[in-house]
Amino acid sequence: MKIIDSLVTQAPSIAAIRRDIHAHPELCFEEIRTAHLVAQKLTEWGIPIHRGMGKTGVVGILKCGTSERAIGLRADMDALPMQEFNQFAHASQHAGKMHACGHDGHVAMLLAAAQYLSKHQDFDGTVYFIFQPAEEGGGGAREMMRDGLFEKFPMQAVYGMHNWPGLKEGQFALSAGPVMASSNEFKITIHGKGCHAALPHNGVDPVVIACQMVQAFQTIISRNKKPVDAGVISVTMINAGEATNVVPDHCELQGTVRTFSLDVLDMIEQRMRDIATHTSAAFGATCTFEFERNYPPTINHPAEANFARDVMAGIVGADNVVSQEPTMGAEDFSYMLQAKPGAYCFIGNGDGVHREIGHGEGPCTLHNPNYDFNDALIPLGATYWVKLVETWLKL
Repeated sequence: MKIIDSLVTQAPSIAAIRRDIHAHPELCFEEIRTAHLVAQKLTEWGIPIHRGMGKTGVVGILKCGTSERAIGLRADMDALPMQEFNQFAHASQHAGKMHACGHDGHVAMLLAAAQYLSKHQDFDGTVYFIFQPAEEGGGGAREMMRDGLFEKFPMQAVYGMHNWPGLKEGQFALSAGPVMASSNEFKITIHGKGCHAALPHNGVDPVVIACQMVQAFQTIISRNKKPVDAGVISVTMINAGEATNVVPDHCELQGTVRTFSLDVLDMIEQRMRDIATHTSAAFGATCTFEFERNYPPTINHPAEANFARDVMAGIVGADNVVSQEPTMGAEDFSYMLQAKPGAYCFIGNGDGVHREIGHGEGPCTLHNPNYDFNDALIPLGATYWVKLVETWLKL
């Protein structure tokens, strides 16, 4: 493994920053302290900054040489609204907030790379260090783009990276094509006719209609979608009624839809709308159908993904750059990949043995109250960022 020596040397100081961020988690668009810390460090290292993009985003600008070529590197900064179970020294100091997805580590790896590149400057062009707010549901990538990210900071490609529990420490995963799904929510309100539960013939029972609807939705996956395409419809909430002897007058269904392509998503949304409308009508009821598209699918560009795989192989060896198995999780870096060529990779976070005494008893998985980022990844992830820049912007 060819990790840059000076990144190993500086890793403890960067790890201290990571743990400080972990202890002070901030939710989407509230990353004021984190953004200030990032800006402070970049300024300390002589990197000009732009603040306030996407409300709390920070962009570092490092230019070297005369080339007009540029590359963007992105790290998300926000935490999750959940209680941490860990009891070690750097556990969250704010109840109900936790860095359970490793964004503290993503910031740390990019800061380590920024510090190294500012000192050595062995490249010709411009690097944009994009510290993004609000990945966890806020669409921070979209908001930074709305504020002119790619117009103010033109770049030929943009790259992102996420730690991945279960993937061995020292390994990367990256593939071309779809790697994370679109995230979408639906809410259906069935309007029936309430009545006494002992006299159901006097009403229109929305609960029975809901049961029919939930089962019919699954035929979209099994009969309308091509078998080779991926798609998930999950009804996760059904709410109706207030008493055991009353047939309610309405029933509410909510859930999520995930796909790897917009064509499949278009089909699923239309078929769900048709089924909801006509199933309700068949029973003499009506419905209100709401479908909200959140994040689009994350689709890696082939040339940029293959370029990054070659860089990774030069660091950890080709055998440790594995195929990136697509996941139905979602990621707002997808917006950036719709606008610019680039790729989004996983870096192995291991199986949790790195956690210090005082960690929770549960598994070290993402969005889990027992999770902690593996600090051993900081020099490896930073080496990848550095080598990606130096290869992309080769002198």
